[in-house]
Amino acid sequence: MNPSSPPAEKSVKSPPVRRETSEQSQDANVYSEPRHKNNRILTVALLVAVAIALGLGFWNLSRQLAPQLITSSTSKEQTSASLLPEKSVAVLPFENLSDDNENAFLADGVQGDILGALSKVADLKVIGRTSVNSYAAGGARNLHEIAETLGVAYVLEGTVGQTHGKVRITAQLTDARTQNRLWAETYQRDLGEVFAIQSEIVQRTISQLRANVSEKEKAAIAERPTKDLTAYGLYVRANALTATIALNPQINDRLREAIQLLDQAIARDPDFYLAYCELSVTHDYLYFFGLDHTPERLALAEAALKAVVRLRRDAGETHLARANFFYRCYLDYNHARTELGLAERALPNNSQIFELTGYIDRRQGLWNESARSLQRALELDPRNFFMLQQIALSYQEFRQFGAMAAALDRALKLIPRDVDTRVTRALVDLEWKADPQPLDEIIRKTLAEDPAKAPDLAAQWFYVGLCERDRVAVAQALAAIPANGISVDLNFPRSWCEGLAARARDDAAAARAAFLIARAEVEKTVREQPDYGPGLTVLGLIDAGLGRKEEAIREGLHAVELLPISKDSIDGAEVMKYLGVIYAWCGEKDLAIKQITATLQIPSTLSYGNLKLHPYWDLLRGEPRFEKIVADLAPKSREK
Repeated sequence: MNPSSPPAEKSVKSPPVRRETSEQSQDANVYSEPRHKNNRILTVALLVAVAIALGLGFWNLSRQLAPQLITSSTSKEQTSASLLPEKSVAVLPFENLSDDNENAFLADGVQGDILGALSKVADLKVIGRTSVNSYAAGGARNLHEIAETLGVAYVLEGTVGQTHGKVRITAQLTDARTQNRLWAETYQRDLGEVFAIQSEIVQRTISQLRANVSEKEKAAIAERPTKDLTAYGLYVRANALTATIALNPQINDRLREAIQLLDQAIARDPDFYLAYCELSVTHDYLYFFGLDHTPERLALAEAALKAVVRLRRDAGETHLARANFFYRCYLDYNHARTELGLAERALPNNSQIFELTGYIDRRQGLWNESARSLQRALELDPRNFFMLQQIALSYQEFRQFGAMAAALDRALKLIPRDVDTRVTRALVDLEWKADPQPLDEIIRKTLAEDPAKAPDLAAQWFYVGLCERDRVAVAQALAAIPANGISVDLNFPRSWCEGLAARARDDAAAARAAFLIARAEVEKTVREQPDYGPGLTVLGLIDAGLGRKEEAIREGLHAVELLPISKDSIDGAEVMKYLGVIYAWCGEKDLAIKQITATLQIPSTLSYGNLKLHPYWDLLRGEPRFEKIVADLAPKSREK
């Protein structure tokens, strides 16, 4: 397990999705299980040869990758006031003045809806929500500095208060270049008129900025989210949960909680369009990340999407939802790109469109194109730390750890206390230099500050404990691992972790007992998801641990066939990497070394630190060819 690949766009089932059902069925019919060892070895040789051939093509891009990504991740943050676009605005978080904290959602909702409406105007530049939300409400703000950092001329801010069925909203628009307040207004009305107030604020801002608005844009802006404010509150809370999955290891729990909230919202308002959009993509995430890669989850995603299409067939959000579905549920890149093109026309300021394009580029091995797409997304959302994290993870695939560290350092300037980013930054030293000390220290420091963080840190804690051969740390981490296991570069049940820990301490009986439990869990999953390569890889690892050599190799090979790097350059590389572990555990040293070599020829998370320290590779230690591979990966003195 390698927790440096967190559950986000790059992870077990990160960005893309499966291919269309017809293609999956065809693959199942075409596949024929090798019957003889010679056939298996021939298959392996062919796979390795293809991987190396493709890998060399990818690797030749690596020296071109760094300059482009560095441009997007380390460019000067502030823009001269004279260069700021005239028709540009940032909608900062509105301050919550409600007496009841239960109604705090309303301030978030008001800001989000105003921002969303303005962003549909092509004649405006509107900064994305992640960036503006980095400036918390309630404190003193340097609007001139904020505007320069975000690259806008105007800033809209305000307050929202609710009491006894009434809502009081203030809003003010400031020319940040001159500090002149252009207008300020206070609205005090019945709570049911909150959306009408938002519309007035949007119209006044558009008028002040003298933006041209088409009839189609006017119609889109006029749409109201819902008439049910309780449903609206549930939607806003769900939206906040899905916006925080990033590098967070509790992604499974957050997504499932968001679905519950959205289901409640839709039960109150069956025509709540935006709630269906959010529900669709949340189901997509669960399927895509492999957290629930079942036909039932796919059906739920499709049902939510059908509701989206039924309610607003041609809306920009509909095309974006369709793009997410094609990408995350079918790995259908072409259809996803078509939908993104349509979405861009209706949502000209939506950074997610370029962000998703960048992830699709990356899955297809178009690394430089991915860099350009992410850079475009950052122009609309310059303080989006999640995209900076993803840029860092692109560097990781190329084992360009210095650049990875720089991107994470920039993200930490935006969110200095974000635990997930701090831990990922510490992981750089382990992967790059085989130095587990920084990761060990940040985990211990975080736990000392907040012991409740243990489940969030469990995967990384377990990983570094294994690398340091620290039995106490491994046992403590095991106790913190949630019952449903961990999601790192693959989804592993808790019982697998117990077996791996027992194997590392040479307790064969305990390892076997744990692996048998893990096998029963994963075998059920594989039966439900027969076309899911990463799940089959985990089963192969378990069988290798149980000494079921024939089954393990067959499962590992089938996983590579189901998800080759030509279909998914990220997750395909993960199943290739773990095929090497399967070979090593099965005593096939020659095949293991060939597989390691092939995986190192392509962008992947296999690293010097992992090979040098992790117990996965203990059976290869002392083998001269393996030791040479590890030595050749060691950072040169000028890189340290």
